[in-house]
Amino acid sequence: MASEDEKSTSNSGAFSIAQDDERDQEKSDAISLPAHIAGSGSLDRLVDTARDYARAAASDNTLKAYAKDWAHFARWCRLKGAEPLPPSSEMIGLYLADLASGAGPSPALSVSTIERRLSGLAWNFTQRGFALDRKNRHIATVLAGIKRKHARPPVQKEAILAEDILAMVTTLPFDLRGLRDRTILLIGYAGGLRRSEIVSLDVHKDDTPDSGGWIEIFDNGALLTLNAKTGWREVEIGRGSKDQTCPVHALEQWLHFAKIDFGPVFVGTSRDGKRALETRLNDKHVARLIKRTVLDAGIRSNLPEKDRLGLFSGHSLRAGLASSAEVDERYVQKQLGHASAEMTRRYQRRRDRFRVNLTKAAGL
Repeated sequence: MASEDEKSTSNSGAFSIAQDDERDQEKSDAISLPAHIAGSGSLDRLVDTARDYARAAASDNTLKAYAKDWAHFARWCRLKGAEPLPPSSEMIGLYLADLASGAGPSPALSVSTIERRLSGLAWNFTQRGFALDRKNRHIATVLAGIKRKHARPPVQKEAILAEDILAMVTTLPFDLRGLRDRTILLIGYAGGLRRSEIVSLDVHKDDTPDSGGWIEIFDNGALLTLNAKTGWREVEIGRGSKDQTCPVHALEQWLHFAKIDFGPVFVGTSRDGKRALETRLNDKHVARLIKRTVLDAGIRSNLPEKDRLGLFSGHSLRAGLASSAEVDERYVQKQLGHASAEMTRRYQRRRDRFRVNLTKAAGL
């Protein structure tokens, strides 16, 4: 679906701008042989291999976001009568100011979104052989002023707690599709997984080129080996107190009745919900599933439907585990794959903030 900015560019120059953006994107694959080296079959194959590795340096979602960042910036430059290359610190500073002010039909962006846009531009410039000095005064001082004037505390998604997840799974039907979605919710909650980590799981190691990890099932639980944002990590999911709410039992049942013994764990189903297909689910399915079951289960029913939908997302599963698990904080940190305890605490919506009382410990 086109963005609002793409829709607004409906004048006669839109087609040529789009063509320029495509050419810019092609240039981003500019890993090639040095000009003074003659090509050969083996070297050309190595160039293709190097390009594949370069594309694997970031996730598909990150690359898509960076591509959109570049397309937006390139279009903005051309509408202002400038060129996006080579990078101009002055123009980038003006671009950031435009994003923050919300001038014209586009709404003002949050500070975190602006910072992410800037990271996307830096990445794109690097791929095109240019360096962006983010410490340049035209960029750094404008960004500092934006932060000082517009920065707000981050808006956290609501945590899905134990009683919520139990209510959500009971809303699902008892066909194959319902079994799959029940497994997604239980595994995502018990593992504290990101939605991308859930759908990227394979049955075995190296089953598919786009695998993000694999599963092993034991008597006492399941071990997930994940290639996550912070690198490889292992996530242990123990068996629950009863089969109806046990994530490992649900996983076993799904694999058995869907007849999945190779490739992606979570795949689409036929229209009647009775037959598993071969296509891996998109991570957006997890977000839609969470929002739908939140509504069906009547969670936060005192709020209007629009507000309820805005409160919950894929991150609600991770926040739910962090908030509900009554165990030592370091175990939660390990399960979520956080580099610091401080990051884990951001996910804990119901922790006792004053459990450690430094005032009394200091003698007051």
